[in-house]
Amino acid sequence: MQPNNEKPVIGITTGDLNGIGTEVIIKTCADNRILDLCTPVIFSSNKVINYYRRLSPDVTFNFSSTKDLSNLNMKQVNVFNCWDDEVAIQPGVLTDAGGKYAIRSLMVATQCLKDGQLDAIVTAPIHKSNTNLNDFQYTGHTPFLKEKFGAKDILMLLFSEKLRVALATEHIPVSKIAESITKELLQNKLTVLKETLIKDFGIDKPRIAVLGLNPHAGDNGQIGNEEETIIKPVIEGFKQKDGLVFGPYSADAFFANGSYTEFDAILAMYHDQGLVGFKTLASGSGVNYTAGLPVIRTSPDHGTAFNIAGKNIADPSSFREALFQSISLLRQRAIYTENTANPLRKGRIEKERNNSDNN
Repeated sequence: MQPNNEKPVIGITTGDLNGIGTEVIIKTCADNRILDLCTPVIFSSNKVINYYRRLSPDVTFNFSSTKDLSNLNMKQVNVFNCWDDEVAIQPGVLTDAGGKYAIRSLMVATQCLKDGQLDAIVTAPIHKSNTNLNDFQYTGHTPFLKEKFGAKDILMLLFSEKLRVALATEHIPVSKIAESITKELLQNKLTVLKETLIKDFGIDKPRIAVLGLNPHAGDNGQIGNEEETIIKPVIEGFKQKDGLVFGPYSADAFFANGSYTEFDAILAMYHDQGLVGFKTLASGSGVNYTAGLPVIRTSPDHGTAFNIAGKNIADPSSFREALFQSISLLRQRAIYTENTANPLRKGRIEKERNNSDNN
């Protein structure tokens, strides 16, 4: 959206109205230095913003109200009013209204992103128990965005300064994990992971570690055979195509002995296998990124946190990082696009890479 050298316009969805989303948004955007980097647009309503602003009296937060994205105040945070309804806000309580308006915020912001009125979006957390609506029959943000933007395959990637962890499977029951791990699935996820590391993170030849599915990575077939029949053949296939893919590694030892420091990213087989290690090491500063989309979407690595909602104690660190990283990812993707669009520049870069490999 933004012309060259202008600040990107970043859409921010409000998340569940009764969770900590609006609180961490206000705390993040209250720092006026944000306005030097981007123009934030919060998709909510003045009433919701003012309600949570009163619950954070120690935070000075000013905003401009709008219903027209073509007329934004570039010197302030903007609130795009998605509704004028009177909504009962009950911090810490799971209600139908909390989910209904969270989805409205998401759907309006996503459409604006698709229409080119935004450069990226940062999504605050929703709760799966109150968002399964007639017009939103998805398990979360990721499958919704995949369909909305017609992506062939996408990948849930969490990253921090210390590491990047991607998931082969996401929010599915543990009982269905093993049957979901197929060669095709792993090939697709590794392809997306490799491409996003190159395109969005600027890593020319990324090194990727793959974790095993079973304890001790199957122990040579003694504890399940998925490593031998599915995972190893996929890894070998990437190696034959000059892919720097290694494994499978036993997840417990991999994180415990610091092996993750030797790789640019890790592909875990299931949600908790990858995220227990990630959240322990990221120390609250992790970012959730949907790789494989034609657009940039980030979010914090935490949930709605109903237990502390409305108490003015929520830590905005992860949300702040998600906002910063949306800007960084935009810049890196623009650099990649510029380089690949210029044949002379692309040829020079490839020559430099080859020379480096031969040294």
